[in-house]
Amino acid sequence: MRRFRKIIFWCHLLIGATAGTVILIMSITGALLAYERQITAWADTRGLNAGPQSPEAARLSVETLLARASQARPGVALSAITLSSNPAAPAAISAAGGRTFFVNPYTGEVLGEGSKKVRDFFHAVTDWHRWLGAHGENRAVARAITGACNLGFLFLVMSGFYLWWPRKWARAQVRNVMWFKRGLGGRARDFNWHNVIGFWSVVPLFIIVLSGVVISYPWASNLVYRLAGEPPPAPRGAPGQSSGGAGPQRGGDTSRAPEAAVSLDGLDRLWARAEQQVPGWQSISLRLPAASDASLTFTIDLGNGGQPHKRAQLVLDRKTGEVARWEPFSSYTRGRQLRTLLRFAHTGEVAGIFGQTIAGLASAGSAVLVWTGLALAWRRFRAWAARRGAASVGAAARMAEASTDGRSNDIGAHTDAPPVSEPGAD
Repeated sequence: MRRFRKIIFWCHLLIGATAGTVILIMSITGALLAYERQITAWADTRGLNAGPQSPEAARLSVETLLARASQARPGVALSAITLSSNPAAPAAISAAGGRTFFVNPYTGEVLGEGSKKVRDFFHAVTDWHRWLGAHGENRAVARAITGACNLGFLFLVMSGFYLWWPRKWARAQVRNVMWFKRGLGGRARDFNWHNVIGFWSVVPLFIIVLSGVVISYPWASNLVYRLAGEPPPAPRGAPGQSSGGAGPQRGGDTSRAPEAAVSLDGLDRLWARAEQQVPGWQSISLRLPAASDASLTFTIDLGNGGQPHKRAQLVLDRKTGEVARWEPFSSYTRGRQLRTLLRFAHTGEVAGIFGQTIAGLASAGSAVLVWTGLALAWRRFRAWAARRGAASVGAAARMAEASTDGRSNDIGAHTDAPPVSEPGAD
């Protein structure tokens, strides 16, 4: 058992030292992305007056809002519209190029666009989180590096908990690895912080890193389906693939530009039908089709936008208004449910603001774990180098002493020899 623990320790140390820098980058950027959704929404709508001017004011129809947005932004292809149940929230209209316009739902006035600075900031952070800031063809290599380091991080989390496990469950020993101690410095402080933060963050980190592995590798994603007892879905873009998946990636642009001018006829009637589908909805989004006879796809959300189990998709026939497909989370297969939940467990959004907070704290804690781990490894290396140097000096001193003793023995051999009698002395 002691030898096995020693093997685990050295694997833990070597993997941490090798992948530590990349894990540190992913941890810091993960903490920065913890409240991306809320911060972006705040920056987009800050200072916008989208509430009703009077208690009797009614919202304009969807067709009217889209028509006025088109008039205010001529030549811009609109792709989607989102309305919130909050009466003071503006309507969000997506356009080609990832642009988003915010419109007063009571007057149709275009209030402004999304905050470019905030969106660019989170876009840059996301690039570093996924691809270490690489662009173009280099992203494939960077993605392979982050995936491998994430897999190594999973081993660090599991092996770290094994190494943390006290050999004897004495109260003092357990307290030393569960609570911060004051007055420590150097190696003792780093060791204490590494143990305490590792203990309190092991569960959320295991979920975050495990879901990251599932996101990074197709074989890991397919394994989720197989563990659920069903075959994995066809690769993205393959014939027969379901339109539903794990949901959009964080920071991704899900809008698309229609190929032709959008036909607004009948949108109000179908939007009213979508509102009746799920009482208590928080937001409804509609992707605008290019063809006038194409079905309409609504996304009805009962949560905050990052909780897939509270989101459903409704497809209505454009001509008849009948339901062509109704796809709530409960209709997913068990494997698809688990895979979708893991996607949003990576960011903590699946548990709402509480989950995001835990994920953010765990990501910040993992940055400290990496820092203290690297510091401990560096101190161990310096101690090893010092011992090696001391051993070399000692060996040289012993060789020199042995050489000196050898010369002294040679001299003594001649000095202490009995005198030779002179001839005839007797």
